[in-house]
Amino acid sequence: MQEFKPFKEGKVREVYDNGDSLIIVATDRISAFDHILKNKITDKGAILTQMSKFWFDYTKDILKNHMLSVDVKDMPEFFQNEKYDGNSMMCKKLEMLPIECIVRGYITGSGWESYKKTGKVCGIELPEGLKESDKLPEPIYTPSTKAELGDHDENISFEQSVEVLEKLYPGKGRDYATQIKDCTINLYKKCAEYALSKGIIIADTKFEFGLDEEGNVVIGDEMLTPDSSRFWPLEGYEAGKSQPSYDKQFVRDWLKANPDSDYLLPDDVIDKTIAKYKEAFELLTGKAFN
Repeated sequence: MQEFKPFKEGKVREVYDNGDSLIIVATDRISAFDHILKNKITDKGAILTQMSKFWFDYTKDILKNHMLSVDVKDMPEFFQNEKYDGNSMMCKKLEMLPIECIVRGYITGSGWESYKKTGKVCGIELPEGLKESDKLPEPIYTPSTKAELGDHDENISFEQSVEVLEKLYPGKGRDYATQIKDCTINLYKKCAEYALSKGIIIADTKFEFGLDEEGNVVIGDEMLTPDSSRFWPLEGYEAGKSQPSYDKQFVRDWLKANPDSDYLLPDDVIDKTIAKYKEAFELLTGKAFN
C-alpha cells in the first residue's frame, strides 16, 4: 500500500498530493487567536467536510468548485480507514489566488470596532447610526491578503486586490479581481437566504478561489463552515448587542476569560462546541449528523 504524507499542513487541515488530485483532510484540531489548541474537537473535521460538500452541491449552478468526492472508496487505499472516513475530500488541483474573499452581511467583530471609530469598514463608507450586529443595506466585500502560518492576514481594498492579481497575471488582474468579488457576493446572497429559511443568520464568511487548467475561476478550500463563517441563530437575534454563535466564538470567549489556560480547554467547553457544530450542520442540511 502506498504511504501518504501531507505536503502542506495548516492549523486545521492536512493536504495530500494524489497525482492529478489533492486529498484535503479536515482534522479535529481547533485554532483560536492563531494558536492550535491542545484539545481535539471530536467529529469536527467530518462536520466541516460534510458541510462544505453540502454547500458545494448547493451552489454548483453559480460556480464550479474543486470537489471530486468525499467517499474514501474513491481514494487510495491509505485513506480507506476510520481515521479519514467522513473528514476527507478529494479535490481538483487549482492554482489558488492569494486573496481571502471576505463578505460581510452584518456588522460585527473587527468590522464593528472599525465602524465605531471611523464610520467605515475596510475603507468602505457605511450609513450612519448602525448598531452592533445590524444587517447591512447590501453585503460588502472586504478582501484580505493570505498570510503565512503565524502571521495575520491584512485587509486590502478592491483596487489593491487588482494590483496583487495583476502582478501575477499581467493583463488579467482586474478581470480576476472582479470575478472573485462578484462570485463572493452572489454565493453569499444565495446561501445566506437559504440559511435564513433554516433559522441561521450567516453574518459573514470567507471564500477562496483558484484557477483550473483552462484559467476558469473555481471555488476551492472550504465553504460556509463554522470555521470560515459567523453563524448566528435567527431565534433571539436582536441588533444592538453581540450575538451567540455556532462557531469558535464560544472557545474564544473562554480563552479570553482564562488567559492562563495555556490553550487547554475544559471538557464542558469542548462538549458545548461539538454540540454547536452539530446543531448548525443539522439545521442547515436537514439531516442528522452521523
